[in-house]
Amino acid sequence: MDGTADGLVSRAARALAPRADELITDVARCLRAEVPELWEDPELARMTSENIAEHVAGVLGGLEAGLGPRSLEPPPAHVDRARRLARRGVPVTVMLRAHRLGEGVILDGLLAELPRLTDDPGLVDAVARRLLALSTRYVDRIGEQGVLAFQEERDRRLQWRMSLVNEAGLRVGTALDIARTTQELADLAAEDFADLVTVDLLDSVVRGDAPRAERFLLRRVAQGTYAPGGGPEPAVKVQELHSCPDGSPAARALATGRPARHTAADRATLVVPLTARGTTLGVARFSRHRDPARFDDEDLVLAQEIAARAAVAVDNACRYTHARATALTLQRSLLPRRTAEQSAAEVACRYLPAGGRAGVGGDWYDVIPLSGARVALVVGDVVGHGIHAAATMGRLRTAVRTLADIDLPPDELLTHLDDVVVRLCAEAAADPDPDPGPGSRPARGPGSARGPGPGPGPGLDPGPDPGAAPAGDIGATCLYAVYDAVAGRCSLARAGHVPPTVVHRDGTAGLLDLPPGPPLGLGGLPFEAVETDLPEGSLLALYTDGLLEGHDHDVEAGLAALREVLVRPAASLEAACDTVLQALLPTDRPHDDVALLLARPRTLGADRVAVWDLAPDPAAVAPARAGVARQLTAWDLEDLAFAAELVVSELVTNAIRYGSPPIRLRLILPRTPDRPGDGPARAVLCEVSDAGGAVPHLRRARTFDEGGRGLLLVAQLAARWGTRHARHGKTVWAELTGTGPPGFPDLTAGL
Repeated sequence: MDGTADGLVSRAARALAPRADELITDVARCLRAEVPELWEDPELARMTSENIAEHVAGVLGGLEAGLGPRSLEPPPAHVDRARRLARRGVPVTVMLRAHRLGEGVILDGLLAELPRLTDDPGLVDAVARRLLALSTRYVDRIGEQGVLAFQEERDRRLQWRMSLVNEAGLRVGTALDIARTTQELADLAAEDFADLVTVDLLDSVVRGDAPRAERFLLRRVAQGTYAPGGGPEPAVKVQELHSCPDGSPAARALATGRPARHTAADRATLVVPLTARGTTLGVARFSRHRDPARFDDEDLVLAQEIAARAAVAVDNACRYTHARATALTLQRSLLPRRTAEQSAAEVACRYLPAGGRAGVGGDWYDVIPLSGARVALVVGDVVGHGIHAAATMGRLRTAVRTLADIDLPPDELLTHLDDVVVRLCAEAAADPDPDPGPGSRPARGPGSARGPGPGPGPGLDPGPDPGAAPAGDIGATCLYAVYDAVAGRCSLARAGHVPPTVVHRDGTAGLLDLPPGPPLGLGGLPFEAVETDLPEGSLLALYTDGLLEGHDHDVEAGLAALREVLVRPAASLEAACDTVLQALLPTDRPHDDVALLLARPRTLGADRVAVWDLAPDPAAVAPARAGVARQLTAWDLEDLAFAAELVVSELVTNAIRYGSPPIRLRLILPRTPDRPGDGPARAVLCEVSDAGGAVPHLRRARTFDEGGRGLLLVAQLAARWGTRHARHGKTVWAELTGTGPPGFPDLTAGL
């Protein structure tokens, strides 16, 4: 028998080996009491138990074999378990303390065997010192290996966390869209941080109201999974509303603004509030079920960092979405809800706001009925996007309607509209703190930016000084056309706008060659109008440049595609509008807003127009009245004859007295559009033209005045009346429907 200290150590280990299970139980009992962190979840407890058993077996086997301090190796899985402890967030001090405690229990077990093996006190003392040295060196060695592996894993996880935070900054919030932003957060976190991620926003936030966390009514806006179908499905589906019970982790996070974490038997969950600018918008849940390791403090910090970045992006998306909705509401309220009823042309119109960050812009269209069976067709584009552009568009559309009411020719109307824009520019320049509104873009050079493209091409000359920008922050383009159904001709003028396309009766299509004119807002430059025949059966297309420009094609390609689509047969103008938009804008989110107006002219034949040239003699009044009566009888409008004779008598008399020859009387029977539900309208237009420049004015005659009652009578008998100027002379017109204008009594009643 070996009586040396090493021999006695080997004999003590051999004697203790049959009771290794008891020793393992003693070590586990000690660690449960002193380091409960290692037993908090089943997976960690299992790993700790395996580690204890392998260390006890390894130490006893090495001592029994007589291995020295340098030869006594830790279990092969020791380093890997240290890394796993680091991944689970267990502090390194807990690992080292567990080694020391386990060392003490094993050392006590070995020392307890020595009195049974020898009664030599000196040898027992030498063996005790030997065991103490061996255990200290062993624990130091496994501690060094564990700390090194632990720190390597911590460094790796720190780099991973930093890269995940950086990736969150790059991948979350790429678009100002609430659903896309929250889905980007869910997808990112589900890749390597959690198995299931859900994002819920307060329903008040989604609706655009002020956040009201006390209600705890949430809307599921996004969710992401590591492997779809591989785990429990959430009870709440995307876009569903659900309540948040009081006392739940989500309710506490919403109420306090602080995160919460909890671990169940099959799942570990983090609930992190989404807070931006001091306001809680909702909550994000991060769950692990494949390997339900509890989230540690560093995981919580990481989740908070990602959620904070996402919350700012969500808040930006919410603000943009609500601002865009406001601008869109304003834009649509400023556009005509339905085109005005008129008989000169069949029209169909569309407006599409821009997608992405651009948002609502300043494109608009309008259809304005004019006297003499004419109609004004308008398309315009204000530079910029957002509420400011929409408001400017509304001001310009109102100005165009006001100018159209006084029947200005297209070139003169654009001149006055140019003055309006110049004044608006001056106001904008004088504003010390202009607010262009959300989504607005800086003003671009109107010639190149609002013109049809980089190359002028036929009829696409961007106009004088294409690089010049309007004063201030306001610039616009406009195309104004007036179609006369009697003459079958159209007069057009444009201010830096893309020219219209005409589809002729023979099925060919091409651009109208119009002088470009300067964009609105430059001031002092002339506009030129052009007249062209537009017979029935042709088609006129007016649009803004957003219809032609695209990411994958230039303006010339857009024009070619437009011509190709317009020549195709269509069931109706409404269907033609839809076909054009589908062909040129393959998605419903164009990069720029779009206005489109299609008009199919209607002409009035000779059977609907009667003309009399009158001598400048009062004796011509009676024959004129008689001719009007006969014509109305031929048109089956005898019920309008009395009012028409009175109106014609007054207008012709005024032309003879105050105008200049030649004098012409014209009756027009317009094509009355169908009115569903109450039958067709009956109306006739009376016009008296002369070469004089004096304009009649409505006034109220006093009791003893001999004149001044004629126009008052006309105003009471006519539904509408007015004066329009021509290059030479004027025309006074009245529209008779038999009812008179609102607010006036029916003077023909009972006659």
